[in-house]
Amino acid sequence: MTPRVTVLQLDTDFPRIAGDVASPESYSRAPQIIRIAGASVGRIVTNRPQDIDIAPFEEALSAANGDVIVTSCGFLSYWQGHLAALTDRPFISSALVALDRLSQRYSPDALRILTFDANSLNAAHLGAHKAYTGSIIGLNERQHLRQVISGNMANLDADKAGLQIAERLITSQTRAHAHILLECINLPPYRAAIQAATNLPVTDILTQIEATCPGAVAPQFRA
Repeated sequence: MTPRVTVLQLDTDFPRIAGDVASPESYSRAPQIIRIAGASVGRIVTNRPQDIDIAPFEEALSAANGDVIVTSCGFLSYWQGHLAALTDRPFISSALVALDRLSQRYSPDALRILTFDANSLNAAHLGAHKAYTGSIIGLNERQHLRQVISGNMANLDADKAGLQIAERLITSQTRAHAHILLECINLPPYRAAIQAATNLPVTDILTQIEATCPGAVAPQFRA
């Protein structure tokens, strides 16, 4: 049977387009979406992840029935070990868990970590991979996608968002860069645009889900 994904989604209303971790179109089978009341972007995207109220996520795990459980915000990576220990199913808090694998191949100078907010993502989110803090690059506050997410806006221009994201990366790309890791779980819809602009391979939450639970992700979003 086709595996099913459970998504612990933040308490948001902005559009979840195909490729977004909380979009049903991202998967081969309709996912279970558990919305975490009160878990706004402002409360989860923080440079002090240890202060996040994790209790609602702990409670949600007991209702999860998917073959793999994921969250809809990579800033929950700080809680990866804690939450994974509360379930017998594979648990992925963030695409940042891919650092366990990517760090064996790419040095900090070669890896780019694209995040929603570079001022908030820090060493606390990277666990054993604190050397990669210098690899972080963020969306700027004027970019359309960041404004949509932070403002919980109803309308998203995906073409505009993709162009701006690609431009953000290529304007600072160097010959040393060899791979891109998308921390932000709302960025996979723009993977193709990023790859076309940078000519670099990309790892994101969907590639991580597919590696953990083959067949779960819709074919067009598999690496």
